[in-house]
Amino acid sequence: MSTDFVRIAVGPTVDGSEGPGPRADVDAFPSPCLIAADGSGPSRAGRSGLGSTVVNTQRRRLVETSAHWGSYLAEVSDDGEVVGVRPHEGDELSPATGNVAAAHRHPSRVARPAVRRAWLEHGPGPDEGRGAPGSEYVEVGWDEALDLVATELARVRREHGDDAVFGGSYGWGSAGRLHHAQSQVHRFLNLTGGYVRSVADYSRGASQVLLPHLVGAAAAADVRTRPVSWAQIAEHTDLLVTFGGVRRSNGWVVPGGQSRHENGALAGGAAGSTRVVSLSAQRDDAMADLAAEWVGVMPGTDTAVMLALVHVLVVDGLADEEFLARWTVGADRVRAYVLGESDGVAKTPEWAEGVSRTPAERIRRLAHEMAAGRTLINVVYALQRGERGEQPVFAALTLAAFLGQVGLPGGGFAHGLGSMGDYGSGRVSAPLPTFRQGANPVPDLIPCARIADLLLSPGGELAFDGSTLRLPDVRLAWWAGGNPFHHHQDLVRLRGAFARLDTLVVHETHWTPTAKHADVVLPVASSLERDDLVAGNADRRLRASRRVSAPYADAREELWIFGRLAERLGVSHDDGLSSSAWLERIYEEWRAAGAAPPGAPAFAEFWRDGGLDLVAPAYDDPVFTAFRADPEAHPLDTASGRIELWSSSIEAAALPDLAPHAEWREPRRWWGSPDAAEWDLHLLCNQPSHRLHSQLDMGEASGSTKVAGREPIRLHPDDAAARGLATGDVVRVTSPTGSLLAGVVVSDALLPGVAQMHTGAWWDPSAPEIATCVHGNVNVLTPDEPTSSLTQATSGAHVLVRVERYDGVLPPVRAHEPPPLLPRRSATQL
Repeated sequence: MSTDFVRIAVGPTVDGSEGPGPRADVDAFPSPCLIAADGSGPSRAGRSGLGSTVVNTQRRRLVETSAHWGSYLAEVSDDGEVVGVRPHEGDELSPATGNVAAAHRHPSRVARPAVRRAWLEHGPGPDEGRGAPGSEYVEVGWDEALDLVATELARVRREHGDDAVFGGSYGWGSAGRLHHAQSQVHRFLNLTGGYVRSVADYSRGASQVLLPHLVGAAAAADVRTRPVSWAQIAEHTDLLVTFGGVRRSNGWVVPGGQSRHENGALAGGAAGSTRVVSLSAQRDDAMADLAAEWVGVMPGTDTAVMLALVHVLVVDGLADEEFLARWTVGADRVRAYVLGESDGVAKTPEWAEGVSRTPAERIRRLAHEMAAGRTLINVVYALQRGERGEQPVFAALTLAAFLGQVGLPGGGFAHGLGSMGDYGSGRVSAPLPTFRQGANPVPDLIPCARIADLLLSPGGELAFDGSTLRLPDVRLAWWAGGNPFHHHQDLVRLRGAFARLDTLVVHETHWTPTAKHADVVLPVASSLERDDLVAGNADRRLRASRRVSAPYADAREELWIFGRLAERLGVSHDDGLSSSAWLERIYEEWRAAGAAPPGAPAFAEFWRDGGLDLVAPAYDDPVFTAFRADPEAHPLDTASGRIELWSSSIEAAALPDLAPHAEWREPRRWWGSPDAAEWDLHLLCNQPSHRLHSQLDMGEASGSTKVAGREPIRLHPDDAAARGLATGDVVRVTSPTGSLLAGVVVSDALLPGVAQMHTGAWWDPSAPEIATCVHGNVNVLTPDEPTSSLTQATSGAHVLVRVERYDGVLPPVRAHEPPPLLPRRSATQL
């Protein structure tokens, strides 16, 4: 069958203006790049990667688009349906991309503005019924919805002050530079009076706050933005010791996406020259390409193993005393601690084995292997998302310092290798076009993982980073592009916190659990339904991400929504420009500022070509490198100018739950505690492989991992046999906080006594008599407790649980169903 290539227009934007793409009646492609449905077709000469031209074959088109999980080609039918997805030539698709087609027009899409019936009838105010299963919503027109929201925002500011407004929007809603939900909502709230903001993040909340105390702000930033690269590892590193593994699935994701997935290939290139030891409770935490040796460590006990490694270095004369004396402070106190001189407990390998179940002989031998050559110590983000999550990061830095290799190529300390797709690329992020948010006049802030504390304790105080925060009385929360009922812990407590609000406004594409708690839900166009500029951290290319179809039903772009709200409040959010004009504006501002690569074309040519290669420079000398070369000339910005293995600022804070040096404190809940008699399995709660966080959980890829329609739980064969369980069975998983139903998968990739579930299953509380969540959202199990009073970060990666067979009638999963929706009628008819 012959292939028919035709030029296809990108249609008008949601506000009625023409998008920046060419129209069908204008021949805007003098030298088009044509892509057939089979992927064939010439590429545009002189440009790397594929062009962005939309191509039709057998009434289908391929459109280049992007998400946080990467750039890909959407196959679109004539009526705007996404019928498939394809990778670029030579690239691979993240499994999460497999959710796109089913989610695009899924029944859970938010079709029209909707107002919770109880809020519409009774007005704003605290309501214990907010988020209750079966809550009814009334669909209204845009004018009514915008009038309601603008009036309520003005009332809250007038009656309670600007610090009564919380701008939530923590999440991964959009990869675009313009249609970035957080930027849009924060700009709007800044223009109308400001808002209480959140700081840090769920991914790295503990280490973000801790590391500046130990190595200074500049070096702490380098640990994230200019870490050791895979190329350096391949060239210089003899031994990579990674606590928590190096997961392949994490490499598919970058904030802002990536033009091509290259993390796996870069890591695989290091495998031929570098030996890898992965210390983890899961064998498959390390990607297969690395051929890593697996050394088992019980969850939450990595710090004990690191301290035992330091003990061996000290006792066996392997510590680099010259480095410790010149480049660090506090090594003598750490030495006294690991030898047991300060607390009476020597941190020997035998002691660590009793805590972690890691064989003492392997710990001792590993310490000698590390001291014998160039060694890199890596600790992944997940380890600091547990109780006392600061400690594995603190202990890993301490271990690297005792080896004396910090600042050497391919050696020392890394935090995050294997946690993100851009980590280890060897490139610095290029400046990118930006939609500016403006200044926030409200000074109040909250660590993002303490949102429930903020809402439940108005007028209270919270210790954070050595100071005390005032908790304002928040009455209105505004959420766009995020799902706190995925990120947060103890969802019943979180529901109680949201019940305190007068009003919750949520922008959403789908009826997520957060949308089902909102008083007003505003439907927004998805990333497939809007044009944007896209590039991720350390990306090689700024891309034109084309919309593939018109917005669903009455959905609108957030720029349009906030523009119309701002008009009602007497300010301008969009400066009277359409989204297509804004794309050109932020691109040309970027070009005029000299941030674009030399010779960057004008916007029209950029958009025609579909992208622009970025100058993503290789790392220059990171802070640690200069510091290593001459610590007197290039001191760190700590109080001492050195690496603080004993932190003077943490000592000054005099915190009851965090010492000035790395230390082992038995967690409140762990495998060896008295609780283990009842809660006898340690559940790891890590990031999913077939979706990004909770995004598009209703999609086919995510659904393919479910067991009996529930999120799977992996169990070791011994643990499954002890409970009479087999793959495919349904179990009730219970913790002191809540319960859920899950489907069993038996796997020997876990240590005995350890279970594992992914985060991100949408919360389904529709049958509370059976379980707190009948779909498998792990955050009904995890306690809402901070890692420490210094960082106030999440501790939701580990929890003790009980697992039992469930033989009752399986309730239906209603997580992906919209709530009851009523047409707008008069108040008396409601």
